[in-house]
Amino acid sequence: MSLTAEDFTEGQVILLDKPLTWSSFQAVNKVKWSLKKHLGLKKIKVGHAGTLDPLATGLLIVCTGKFTKRIPELQGMEKEYTGTFHLGATTPSYDLETEVNATFPTEHITEELIQETTKQFLGEIDQKPPVFSAIKKDGKRLYEHARKGEEVEIAARKTTIHEFEITRIALPEVDFRVVCSKGTYIRSLAYDFGIALNSGAHLSALRRTKIGEFSVINGISPTDFEENITP
Repeated sequence: MSLTAEDFTEGQVILLDKPLTWSSFQAVNKVKWSLKKHLGLKKIKVGHAGTLDPLATGLLIVCTGKFTKRIPELQGMEKEYTGTFHLGATTPSYDLETEVNATFPTEHITEELIQETTKQFLGEIDQKPPVFSAIKKDGKRLYEHARKGEEVEIAARKTTIHEFEITRIALPEVDFRVVCSKGTYIRSLAYDFGIALNSGAHLSALRRTKIGEFSVINGISPTDFEENITP
């Protein structure tokens, strides 16, 4: 990567392929630390355009320097995800962060029912964010309330699902591809999908593949980013 310290200060858009278990904060810090260490930058603005959960992988857009002003614009772009729903069981976090808390029958679920159910979620929908999320309520993150066992009333929000495609059915697993608007929680989609099937579901895998025209195909791991800027 033949970019100078000045290039990053003037502004760059970096496409990261965030590894599993890394937080978005860790990925941004890795970029910032790498720029300071290898290019001698004492101060540099670095930020990301849309959080990815630690249990998700895929595209994380990172902006440096003056390009951090573009973050709101990038955050507003539609996003594409692929992943897996696990049918017949729910978790409090709607994903694998927490243990299964309830199980449900799946014997009635057919491939036809699964395909038909996706149609209920196309277009503008009302969606409640997961209780294990970073949204603030009464000055605290929702996950802080949830981890203390405090019940919090969460208002539904409008979100839009542009495309919802089932790509593999191997019960209890169902793979999907979703294109959606800003603010959509795929964990909530998994939970609501399970209810719509008269069963339950949680998210067992998630990968963000696109943000607007940016694709994870062009992404680089945070570790490879550091290696590529080493003089």
